Amino acid sequence: MRLRDVLWGLAGASVATLAFGSLVEAKRLVIERQTLRLPRWPRRLDGFKIALLADFHLHDAGSVELAEKAVVRALDEGPDMVVLAGDLVAYWKPEVVEMLGCVLEPLRLMNGSVVSAPGNHEYFGGTPDVLLPLFDELGITLLRNEVWRHKGVAWVGVDSANAGHANPYDPMAEALGTGDDPAVVVWHEPDLVEWLPLGAALMLSGHSHGGQFTFPWGWTPMHTRNGEKYVRGFFRHAPTPLYVTRGVGTTLFPSRLGCPPEVSILRLEHA
Repeated sequence: MRLRDVLWGLAGASVATLAFGSLVEAKRLVIERQTLRLPRWPRRLDGFKIALLADFHLHDAGSVELAEKAVVRALDEGPDMVVLAGDLVAYWKPEVVEMLGCVLEPLRLMNGSVVSAPGNHEYFGGTPDVLLPLFDELGITLLRNEVWRHKGVAWVGVDSANAGHANPYDPMAEALGTGDDPAVVVWHEPDLVEWLPLGAALMLSGHSHGGQFTFPWGWTPMHTRNGEKYVRGFFRHAPTPLYVTRGVGTTLFPSRLGCPPEVSILRLEHA
């Protein structure tokens, strides 16, 4: 067999894989239900349920449809809190705010129990300030290096490190300095768990897309900056226990393989 034939065969297989990933895998939304046992989680809050969503990357009708489905499925699980861990938009353009409003409208049902922190894409063509009027209307709290105490938890939202706006130190000092509420950190980029001051019960992230492509032998060739070490799932032995969702949307290629989009339903218990 000539080299040219081999190359053409590989090219054809690659195109077929991307097509399958776009038409099937990228739309195969999965509910990941996990119980996380955490040493710093108080027994009084055992059973607390978080629905974690990230990386909608809204930009067209297809991304809106999938994100709408993810929000509805998250609410169907009856969570105590919904956490939006960044990159809700792919980039800012005039119609994106309307898209986001359609996707997030059902979160009114949470009666204010929704918290969010920005991702790096919230700085593509604009800033997270664009989110504020919509979030105020829907009862979503946006935290940018801030603390919000709600339902017995100190929610710490850290701004995007990749966008150059992260400051975990001041809000962590505030969260841990008074009261006995456990701290849950929402920080888009998972590898930055190694920057986070110790003391939080849990950190929640997205950004990595789970690698987006995972081959049967475990190879994951595609990574994001600050999303290379902690790619997906629960990392009990990270400096702070960390859960990284595969997210809902895609980046770079509108395709996935062996790494379907995820709605994360996390039940927290004392270890």
